[in-house]
Amino acid sequence: MINRPLVLTYLYLFIYILLSSGVILYNKWVLSPKYFNFPLPITLTMIHMGFSGAVAFFLVRVFKVVSPVKMTFEIYATCVIPISAFFASSLWFGNTAYLHISVAFIQMLKALMPVATFLMAVVCGTDKLRCDVFFNMLLVSVGVVVSSYGEIHFNVVGTVYQVTGIFAEALRLVLTQVLLQKKGLTLNPITSLYYIAPCSFVFLFVPWYLLEKPNMQVTQIQFNFWIFFSNALCALALNFSIFLVIGRTGAVTIRVAGVLKDWILIALSTVIFPESTITGLNIIGYAIALCGVLMYNYIKVKDVRASQLSSESIPERMVKDWKLEKRSSDIFTPNSNNGNGGSGSSDMNVDEEAPLLASRLSHSGRMQVGSHNK
Repeated sequence: MINRPLVLTYLYLFIYILLSSGVILYNKWVLSPKYFNFPLPITLTMIHMGFSGAVAFFLVRVFKVVSPVKMTFEIYATCVIPISAFFASSLWFGNTAYLHISVAFIQMLKALMPVATFLMAVVCGTDKLRCDVFFNMLLVSVGVVVSSYGEIHFNVVGTVYQVTGIFAEALRLVLTQVLLQKKGLTLNPITSLYYIAPCSFVFLFVPWYLLEKPNMQVTQIQFNFWIFFSNALCALALNFSIFLVIGRTGAVTIRVAGVLKDWILIALSTVIFPESTITGLNIIGYAIALCGVLMYNYIKVKDVRASQLSSESIPERMVKDWKLEKRSSDIFTPNSNNGNGGSGSSDMNVDEEAPLLASRLSHSGRMQVGSHNK
């Protein structure tokens, strides 16, 4: 007999991996001068934000699929605006990196995401500096350095753009945790896009006006409506697929799926983009970094398990132990009322990265344990 829930879970995982890989490869194809030749990453990001914001507006205001939250000017000014600014920056820098370095190398650099998130969390006081975690972060960094050294088409500009985008995204995640958690604001994927996407669009307008608008006036830029519409639609669909996957599975499953997606994406990129060459040193470096990421994820899951079990009786542990993985991601349900919805909203705006998703889940899992123990 077919287990329908299990089939649906694997279907959602497949859709997530397919859309995540597809968005990255699609963006690379659109931006690359060798293919569609639309070398305007800010413009492409603005199209994504404008489309997502418009769809969210219709779902909230016209079709009333979900209700808007009680958003005051203070919350908008102190939470939404800074979060949107770093969200826009991370997308801008990340998309610009496609102009200079390969998709495979970008995925290898994204292994730095847990490092960046951990450092930003320590700086902002939401996490403590621990020797075991620091060792994992050091291992990841060494792996990325080795992978970078083995990159044949290494480009300093592209690497700086990608790493800057990673740290901007890490700071956005920490700010989301710190700011929205204090306000007790709960955002689901639709309402988070409803508030954050238009604000991010406005932040992108200034660099677009200064950097890309002059180029659009003096050069012949091709514009195909269906290509950009389908590209923006894929990016929007990815946001919702991540939400569906998190709702059906748990943190550990998401991490495993993310690792699998990264390897598939690296392999696919070398086939679709022949100029993207992978060396043995690339693979060794990325494998080292991946070991550090997996160890980091294991520590975080163990911390969640230990904190959760410490407050439960023996019978409760027997019943709840098998639910641990699912509960570590319950914060992402749209009707969550535990006061930590802001962290969930940060994940819903994710566009591409599984290592990034893993680091976010580790934060949300820890935050949720705190709320259950109160």
